[in-house]
Amino acid sequence: MSGWSRGAKVLALTSIGVMLVSLDISIVNVAFGSFVKEWPESRRTLTWVFSAYNIAYAAGLLTAGRLADAFGRKRAFLSGLTIFMIGSLLCALAPSALLLVCARIIQALGGAILTPASLALVLPEFPVERRSAAIGIWGAVGGVSAASGPTLGGYLVDNFGWHSVFLVNVPLCIIALAIGAKLLHESRDETAPRTVDYLGAILAVGGVALLTLVIVQSDEWGWVSARSLGIFAISAFLMFVFLRRCNTVAHPVLDLRLFKLPFVTAAAISGFVFTMGFFSMIFVNVQWLQLVWGYSPSLSGLAGSPGPFAAALIAAPAGRLAQRVGHGRVVAVGAIIMSTGILYMNYQITPTPHYWDFYFPTITYIGIGVGFCIATITSSATAYLPQPRFAMGSALNNTARQIGAALGVALVSSMLVAASKTRDPLRGFHHAWIFISVAVAIAGATMVVLFRRPTVEQLIAAT
Repeated sequence: MSGWSRGAKVLALTSIGVMLVSLDISIVNVAFGSFVKEWPESRRTLTWVFSAYNIAYAAGLLTAGRLADAFGRKRAFLSGLTIFMIGSLLCALAPSALLLVCARIIQALGGAILTPASLALVLPEFPVERRSAAIGIWGAVGGVSAASGPTLGGYLVDNFGWHSVFLVNVPLCIIALAIGAKLLHESRDETAPRTVDYLGAILAVGGVALLTLVIVQSDEWGWVSARSLGIFAISAFLMFVFLRRCNTVAHPVLDLRLFKLPFVTAAAISGFVFTMGFFSMIFVNVQWLQLVWGYSPSLSGLAGSPGPFAAALIAAPAGRLAQRVGHGRVVAVGAIIMSTGILYMNYQITPTPHYWDFYFPTITYIGIGVGFCIATITSSATAYLPQPRFAMGSALNNTARQIGAALGVALVSSMLVAASKTRDPLRGFHHAWIFISVAVAIAGATMVVLFRRPTVEQLIAAT
């Protein structure tokens, strides 16, 4: 790295943290069967291994952006990395499903602290004309890592057991901490308040968690049962109070003025819907390969690897293309590719394995669409933000994405469980793929319709 510029070194280092956090969103997909074998009586609890991570990550992001601005981006990044490492170790040592879920929450909170700080550390190292490319690489690392999770996770589970999907994080965290302590420069927003609206964060996480609970339990409770409707009403009330509080307190965890910027609104909505589809697709595809085609964890992970590989090749060029032709157009192209690929998979896949003549080309085609979308949506959220708003803007975008991931995986999981109790258990997969395709298409349409470069007046109104 001696010949690298300082900006490249900071980008590489912070990307390690983002890679680990993103990897752990999806790496447990292939380990789910191993969790169930370990604790067969706790299958429903184990659903929260996915959802609790995403909800806690989203909730932490609401406060992490402000904390990073106020108390220092370097301090936040290194502290978050340490907490994430401790959480990973606790996951590997968890003696029960409940304690595994609790350890995943610790992991997620560490990831939430480091994520907005990492982007805020990167952006000042690059001139404005190169910033979108840097954001694109930063976003691509996260997206491709999440997509690669099943591949790496499958190898680790088959060869070293499920504990290894968490232990692999520890040495990488130690290396990043050692380098980061020397390389990174501290920076903060001297005008940022030193107070955090923790009540607002509690309201937000409570609302999202209850909504997820209704989705997870839908097959048992029913969508329109008194219990489901009651919890949904409480969830809606908590979210209403949260949004009202964001408009009334002096220093809210979510600055709603950011939504006065059209590109922020477009990226938040598109990111929310896209990740509903993207992470649901990873989950559903892995379940099909293991439960229907009978693939082992490592083989199911390897079978899906052409998708992340294609996404990695496309992501950086897509980021540069977005600078020339517009973020909305690039995301729209990717969404069309992804959506049509998923629909093709839904209508052509059969219970009999046919990998090379069908799954391989289809997942590669879908991966190209992912490459166009995932980094471009990330970069679109912060590309035009003034520097003091970097961390908050990043936190907002990632919060929307993680809430989308939590709700999406919970929804498709409920589809699979509900269908498994019928005469046609595969129907749940087909319903899930249709939902995924529609979600991705909506994400692309949102960017085309709403994404606009901000005017000077809009930037002033949002600060």
